[in-house]
Amino acid sequence: MSRPSLIIVPGASGLPEFYDSFIKAVTERGYDIKALHLPSVGLMTGAREGPLPTMYEDAELIAKHVRELADRGNDVILVTHSYGGTPATESVKGLTKKERQKQGLEGGIIGIAYMTSLVPNVGGSAGTCQRDFPDREDVPMAVGDDGWFYYTDIPKLARVSFTNLPKDEGEFWAAKLVKHSSISFGDPLTYAGFKDVPVSYLLCEDDRAISPQAQRAGIDMIEKESGNKVDVTSIKGDHVAPLSSQNEVVDWIVGVAERMSSLA
Repeated sequence: MSRPSLIIVPGASGLPEFYDSFIKAVTERGYDIKALHLPSVGLMTGAREGPLPTMYEDAELIAKHVRELADRGNDVILVTHSYGGTPATESVKGLTKKERQKQGLEGGIIGIAYMTSLVPNVGGSAGTCQRDFPDREDVPMAVGDDGWFYYTDIPKLARVSFTNLPKDEGEFWAAKLVKHSSISFGDPLTYAGFKDVPVSYLLCEDDRAISPQAQRAGIDMIEKESGNKVDVTSIKGDHVAPLSSQNEVVDWIVGVAERMSSLA
């Protein structure tokens, strides 16, 4: 049985390079894996030109990459992080392996692996996932006149999101986060992709940006709406577990890939 391809759907403001060391470690375990540069994520030089990118444009890009892999006969697992859980969920429509088989096509999505991700129900958004948990620690940010949000306090951002890394290393990575399109957090989900495929969730107990309570609420919603049990793994990870708890996360995703392949 050939191994599935993995697509990382990054969190807000996360460039693909954020996941380089994680990708290298997973590749060394024998898997094809890549991270996408979502349209809603800005550039190292600042905001993108033109209209503010939406969550739907992110979903379209994910779907494009899934189709390219599926058309080569590859099974695909979406590996989402933080905000990435929302556009990844949206992108699943019509692209599951089962759906493509009905059309006489090979390949397709065989599962979603959420890493401490924002997963709304249809009609909700990445933003509404957080609203019900006002006791969480706020990430220090502001929205510019152009509609792109940015981070106003790198040391605090490092404490909230890069909690388990040494202070200097956390601030180094926090400073690499770029601007993000603010409207993407308000775009409502129109398709509940988590109903179509097996779902695994990496629950990060030390996450101060998306609280464990918010993560569990998302898991409970998926189980209720899909009627299926979510395969949950809990670790003492912070919001950037692919960096700060890399060995555990690599072991997790390899195990998830093996499990999902056996069910496909």
